[in-house]
Amino acid sequence: MDNVTEPDSFELFVPPDGSGERLDRFVARSVADLSRSYVQQLIDEGRVVVNGRMVRASHSLRGGERVMVTVPPPQPTSLEPEAIPLCIVYEDADIVVVDKPAGMVVHPAPGHPGGTLANALLSRYPEMQVNGGIRPGIVHRIDQDTSGLLVVARHDRAMQALTEQQRARQMLKIYLVVVAGRFKQHEGVIDAPIGRHPSDRLRMTVTHRPTGRDARTHYRVREELGDYTLLEAQLETGRTHQIRVHMLHTNHPVLGDQTYGGRRSRSSFGLNRQFLHAHRLGFCHPRDGTWREFVSPLTDDLEATLTKLRVAAGSHR
Repeated sequence: MDNVTEPDSFELFVPPDGSGERLDRFVARSVADLSRSYVQQLIDEGRVVVNGRMVRASHSLRGGERVMVTVPPPQPTSLEPEAIPLCIVYEDADIVVVDKPAGMVVHPAPGHPGGTLANALLSRYPEMQVNGGIRPGIVHRIDQDTSGLLVVARHDRAMQALTEQQRARQMLKIYLVVVAGRFKQHEGVIDAPIGRHPSDRLRMTVTHRPTGRDARTHYRVREELGDYTLLEAQLETGRTHQIRVHMLHTNHPVLGDQTYGGRRSRSSFGLNRQFLHAHRLGFCHPRDGTWREFVSPLTDDLEATLTKLRVAAGSHR
């Protein structure tokens, strides 16, 4: 018989005096070695249920409930260094700012055991065993087919400081994105909770079910391109696929997005991926607290697509 690691399951009972406590806080203090952020992830994935129901991490307990927690087997913790070239925008003893190319996965995942940004970082910075296992120093992620800026921590203190900024929504993250259609308002906020798609576990969706997490995207029209629009999209929250899901929700799918409705326009403009680029990144430096801001220009493939869009729209400059 194969040696298959089974998930751990925990059955918890909320004491009568537990009324008013948040679900994520209760689980984190009740189960050893589970951080509150990891508990929130488990709740978001539907692995924590209260009296048989999925609820939000912020759910207020009343006392007497039965809470079931399922913890999946740990991922492999070995990460092999790989000498993959990286575009380093900035580096010092505390942090590294990387301009990630499209096509590169940030850290190993099912189907992507190597060739990731994490493998490349470990090769360039052997001491970077921060955050443990397969995600050394990774503060935040961008999708495989999204290009642009990420900040990486080189040691635990920097990781803690940057993670806290991320949690407090103090980082500046602005993306350039081309979407289908035109906007009636040239700037606005998309405020719609995001959760796992009920029938496709690889997709996210706007949902008002208890498992949905608050998500806000600020947008500003930068240029109208006929039937398309170039936007600046600023993340207030950082949910998985947030910009892509929010744009689809407003009937403006991202150009070239195979997962969220923008696939049909790929061939028309010679685009091999989604038109989404992490353009501007700002944060307080973890050592001295000074504000640092970095800008990444559009990649050659996106710039070429933008030129084609301008020509097609009759607005080539």
